[in-house]
Amino acid sequence: MIDFAVIGSGISGATISNKLVKKYSIKVFEKAKGVGGRSSFKRFKGNIGFDHGLQYLSPRSKEFKSFTNKLIRKRVIKHWKGNHEFLNERVKRDKKHIKLIGVRGNNDISKHLLKSINCKFQSELSEIQRKKDCWFLKFKNNTSAYAKNLIITAPFPQVKKLASKFVRTKLFTNKVKMNSSLTVLLMTNKTDSNVSSFFTNDDILGWVSNENSKKRFRYNKDLWVLQSTYEYGKKHTDNYRNKKKFHTRILINKFKKLTKLKIKKVYFSHIHGWKYSSNSKPLKTKSYWDKRLGLGICADWFGGPRLENGWLSANNLYKKLISTI
Repeated sequence: MIDFAVIGSGISGATISNKLVKKYSIKVFEKAKGVGGRSSFKRFKGNIGFDHGLQYLSPRSKEFKSFTNKLIRKRVIKHWKGNHEFLNERVKRDKKHIKLIGVRGNNDISKHLLKSINCKFQSELSEIQRKKDCWFLKFKNNTSAYAKNLIITAPFPQVKKLASKFVRTKLFTNKVKMNSSLTVLLMTNKTDSNVSSFFTNDDILGWVSNENSKKRFRYNKDLWVLQSTYEYGKKHTDNYRNKKKFHTRILINKFKKLTKLKIKKVYFSHIHGWKYSSNSKPLKTKSYWDKRLGLGICADWFGGPRLENGWLSANNLYKKLISTI
């Protein structure tokens, strides 16, 4: 039986697993085909692809800055340079605003942290049961597992559904508002744009990334990531699958209109809905740990919308855990 089962391979799951594996047996269960969570990288072919969710890191805390500096030295992440354009005239460009990205993709941090850890993919957790002194985990692919301790790093609504009957504090009485958004991955003709990203002041399209500007590949076509605003995502993420072509067209047309780029042909497009993208309002606690049950919870929604909050939450949980085991 493993010491710790960790649910999720995003920054929280990868961080806590990397720390625990030095003393305990660990297995990570991930519902997707690869690691990264919201930092997933959608490969088109070879090293050509899109940062599907998280676009960049901008460290704020002293601890996270130190962590990212180490990753820069190890060539896991790098600076994303270039012209980051604000289409909102009321917003002044902050030249000191650091943008860091993965050298190959923004899931590189999770890959680096989990490189020596056993990960089980396409394993979406459906139910947890407490049996004597261990956890029994049931997955939607009809597999199961036993673990002495369980750590969940999923979005707030999913954790609440799975673990509410086991949590003995008022954690789930918090009114956590998870933001939603739609993301379109787009391949077009070469535009010779010198802009790395566009910040907009639009009600529908909030952000555009020029993937070619990240200098991970050379290609004779332009790759773009279009992200909707949270307002648009809130209205349409639940039902977007029924109108994929419609929402894709809406976001592409906004992209053309706002950037004024000469888009002559679209070679590829893919739309994805992030129902639980982020939480804008931080909680008073950074993580949850129950020594008696061996149940831990950490995620970015404890601290706010940034990936950095997920890393801080995992470190906070680790401190609680090692002081009691």
